Amino acid sequence: MERNFKKPMAYVLFVSVLLICAWGCVKESIKHTTSDTVNITQYFENNADQFSELSKILNISGTASYLKAYGSYTFFAPTNSAIKLYLKDIGKNAVEDVSAADWKDFVRFHLLQDSIPVSRFTDGKLPNLTMYGQYLITGAVNTSGVTKIWVNRQAYIITPNISVGNGLIHTIDHVLIPARLTLAKTIEANPKYSIFTQIMKATTLYDTLNIVPANNPDSAKRWLTVIAQTDSVFNLAGFSSYASVLAKYSNTGNPKLTTDSLHLFMDNHIIYGAKYLADIIVDNAQPTLAPSQVLTTKLSGQTVLINDDNFNGVYEPGFILNRPLSDISASNGVLHDASKNFIIKVRYPYAVFFDVCAIPDIMKNTAVYKKANYIYLTDTEIKAIADIKFSGAISTNTANTPQYLYGTSAGTSKTSYNIDVLKVPLSVSGSYPLWVEFRTPLLVRGQYKVWVGYFAQQQSTSNGGTSCEVAASMGLDGTADRFPLANARTLNFITKRPGINKTVNGVSVIDFEAEEAIGYKTYMASTAGAQVARLMGIVNVTTTGRYWFRLTAINGTQTTNNIDMLQFIPVNANQQNPKFNPDGSIIP
Repeated sequence: MERNFKKPMAYVLFVSVLLICAWGCVKESIKHTTSDTVNITQYFENNADQFSELSKILNISGTASYLKAYGSYTFFAPTNSAIKLYLKDIGKNAVEDVSAADWKDFVRFHLLQDSIPVSRFTDGKLPNLTMYGQYLITGAVNTSGVTKIWVNRQAYIITPNISVGNGLIHTIDHVLIPARLTLAKTIEANPKYSIFTQIMKATTLYDTLNIVPANNPDSAKRWLTVIAQTDSVFNLAGFSSYASVLAKYSNTGNPKLTTDSLHLFMDNHIIYGAKYLADIIVDNAQPTLAPSQVLTTKLSGQTVLINDDNFNGVYEPGFILNRPLSDISASNGVLHDASKNFIIKVRYPYAVFFDVCAIPDIMKNTAVYKKANYIYLTDTEIKAIADIKFSGAISTNTANTPQYLYGTSAGTSKTSYNIDVLKVPLSVSGSYPLWVEFRTPLLVRGQYKVWVGYFAQQQSTSNGGTSCEVAASMGLDGTADRFPLANARTLNFITKRPGINKTVNGVSVIDFEAEEAIGYKTYMASTAGAQVARLMGIVNVTTTGRYWFRLTAINGTQTTNNIDMLQFIPVNANQQNPKFNPDGSIIP
């Protein structure tokens, strides 16, 4: 079975296609005020010609003093004309005619607790919730050769990146209005989804989709994503009514049962988390409410495909998420529109290639990620990275803390995937953490060979170490259990590729099969000995999900353990390919 691999660069591709191409002619700029002490509130007061109405709103809502204080915010600021148009729409004559509580919610929906310039916008949700508790989405529209940035499909940015003492202001031409309806009610309110709504109610999943996050006791289901089907899609699949769907898909006649096949059909249309299109294509597979079932995802140009796969050389066409009808925000998640009726597919394991540096808490440091080296100076800073854990406190010695290494000049990273590695300190003596572990992308049930791609480097004895040997174990996310791999091998971070060659037509070439037989392989363009992958063993993934992959020191002490990529490749699949260039592209 062949499958597109897990690749963080899918996200880069998606953003570059939809944003960089669209915004390529737009120069990123920061508009500075005349004084760094001017804050958000004062800026609006100083520019009354544009923001006198907004200043009134801040005072009425009691947020003016709050936005005078020190902090780091992003404010999407509607102009006077935008607010007057909004007042007309809601049947009010002046801002004084609206309650303080309503204006407070208004301000909170336009405000984020982070300074986010437009260069960090993606075609999808912004990385932070608004202070109202919902996500904003952004995108680019090219009209008559002019690129405009829209927010929530409700407003265009007039002036971006106005820098003030406590954050950034983006001026917008309309107000932003939060989603008032839950997913269940959003779907029910659209007559095109009448059959889908009946299925929701018959399976009781309407109730699941009708709870706002603050009132939902199930943290895993506070935010959900629904891929809905219109009546016309059901009709094209041969279903004229809910009754015909029930007759076809219900194996018990009682779709309220969680084991009923119609209930599972609906479960398979619901994804965990608030997943906008840009989020969906970050991972190859999305776990659904159907137990152990996933929807596979693929980006084709600017089109997001679901369940479009090649298994054992057989192409299985999937379906498109209709972009104009997708990315619809609800008070508890996101709604997308399917172009085709779909059912649960039997899943087979597929290869996952995981760049350990391409995780959200590293990537969000945009001043550093793929730009410069970075030293994690404190234990608190390390613990803030959700997808990496260490066994103990990190040394305060800057030479001995984890480091993000990037650059074409550094030997450890210039030949590595995405030109970066994560340098981690490990030790059996207690001077450094005993183990490090990484939360993997989603793994589908099956057996995998597990490889660690690294750059071999020996730390000098004068710096406190000579080498470090580790063993691997894994455990399901959400559990404390970690189990050794089958057919386990160990890895020493100073060990280079063994360098086994053979002669072909009189030319000496690498004997890839012989090296794989003893647990080594090349995985990058560089075939130099230091850039190498080590086979750690075989894992039997019994439950589709995310896992923790742990490397535990069993001998030695060293800080220069340069981890690049984790690879989970089905046991019967080709272990040698694909190979990668340092820029992340696949070698043909």
